[in-house]
Amino acid sequence: MNESKGKPAESVRTPSDVGASARGALDRVAKDLPVNARGEQLEHFGSLPGADEEPWDLLLSTTATDEHAGLEGLAQKLGIDYVPEPRLEESSESFYERVPPSAARRHLLAGLRTEDGVLVVATSQPMQPASFTLLERMLGAPFRVVLSPRAAVGNIINRGYEQRQDLVNEIVEDMPFDESAIEHAASSLAGATDLLQLARQTPVIRLVNMIMFEALRRRASDIHIQPLENSLLIRFRVDGMLVDAFSPPLSLAPAINSRIKVMAELDIANRHSPQDGQTTVRIGSRKIDIRLSCIPTVYGERLVLRLLDQSSTQLDLDALGMTQDMQTELVELVDRPNGMILVTGPTGSGKTTTLYAAMERIDRGSRNVMTIEDPVEYHLDNVAQMQVNPKRGVTFAAGLRSLLRQDPDVILVGEIRDHETAQLAIQASLTGHLVLATLHTNDAPSAVSRMQDIGVEPYLISSSVLAVLAQRLLRKTCRACGGTGGTDANKCETCGGMRYSGRVAIYEIMRMSDEVRRLTMTTADARAIRAQAVQQGMRSMMEDGLDKVARGLTTESELKRVLAEG
Repeated sequence: MNESKGKPAESVRTPSDVGASARGALDRVAKDLPVNARGEQLEHFGSLPGADEEPWDLLLSTTATDEHAGLEGLAQKLGIDYVPEPRLEESSESFYERVPPSAARRHLLAGLRTEDGVLVVATSQPMQPASFTLLERMLGAPFRVVLSPRAAVGNIINRGYEQRQDLVNEIVEDMPFDESAIEHAASSLAGATDLLQLARQTPVIRLVNMIMFEALRRRASDIHIQPLENSLLIRFRVDGMLVDAFSPPLSLAPAINSRIKVMAELDIANRHSPQDGQTTVRIGSRKIDIRLSCIPTVYGERLVLRLLDQSSTQLDLDALGMTQDMQTELVELVDRPNGMILVTGPTGSGKTTTLYAAMERIDRGSRNVMTIEDPVEYHLDNVAQMQVNPKRGVTFAAGLRSLLRQDPDVILVGEIRDHETAQLAIQASLTGHLVLATLHTNDAPSAVSRMQDIGVEPYLISSSVLAVLAQRLLRKTCRACGGTGGTDANKCETCGGMRYSGRVAIYEIMRMSDEVRRLTMTTADARAIRAQAVQQGMRSMMEDGLDKVARGLTTESELKRVLAEG
């Protein structure tokens, strides 16, 4: 159901009546659920533990009902709006001025906007009339209720108080500064992983959760927590660019670091050695994998968190921006029974994502597909994935040797870093296996020189490599504002005034023709190989990028910035 606007004040139902009606609608909603989902417990729902404190959450878990479907069904029964993706508007200021943040979070109530003098409030907890009665007293003004998912309501609450610059200050005021108290608070609830369930806990946990919420809201791929001489700087990497996010007091660095290290099961007492870890958190139905790197610096520990949201990753060549002609060429290559395909580019250019998307086109029912990666970023169906673990002797070379004893048809090597791995990958491609691998080079022709630098003989390169694909990622022009970023007073909500939102890849594919093989055998440089590849029809990344500029997907300045970096 879509959100409707402009309801007159006289038609507004008493919100506490909405809550009471929601409790009364329980049986009607339950009757619409599948019999095997309801179970027998609903007959005694009122006596179940938690039925009074969080009845809606208990109903969803008892009936194994998806939150979105349950809220939409209940909204239809009650004749109110279901808003799956609520938006925060400036006219909601009165809510955040009159309702304390602790109350909004405890009852999961978020102000959205004001319509004809009536405040629109979103909630994910519709069956608690006492919450609405309390809100009526706090607001002293009419309001109407809409239903929204829990994660969305939590996001709006954070953003509402952040706009008033109260959120960090509110949490900081409750923060313990005694070192032992900080460590105790950071270690509390270490086994819990649902950020929404933790949102009402200690200030340390709430502060870290707020940072992660905001990073995910902005579609950040990484969180950088960097202590400086007199301040603590928290930045997000959004669409490949680092942007400042928060600057909490430097004195909070130990608390933030300790909480994050506890989540990743690292040693919080060790502040003088590099550490790596990983953890998984949930935000509602979303599962977020987090890779943590921690190193000591002269001003304290510096943390970088890589956020991997598998639910938002599009492993599809169309979504990545590859043209149909290039897709046809790549699919023809991955259908080959043997040989090597190299994907090149700098760190963070989307090489692994492209390989995963290519593997989606492989018939994994009839072909045994295996990978050796560092790390395994996304899990693929019907693919055996091995993660590098040097501490246990699992290097790329050692893992590749083991994979070759597993009767593979297709092997993905996360990265060719040394001569031994390159040699094994080439031998595999020459003995009946299709090998997909990544390499760090600036363009496709440079891959030949790079393999020679590693120590691979030219004749092995020319006889094993089928093609080299090079790529870069460009920021996409924001569709919501057309790349304007909005105004200083009213920035675009989608891109936050950055003018770009999301990324698109540009590619070049160099086939190993007879002429390119001949040049390889004579150890020609990358410039000569590029000239030959262009002569035989290779479309360069610059050409692919200019085409995307002409289609309005990105800008010429962004294309020049990225290729100049290469």
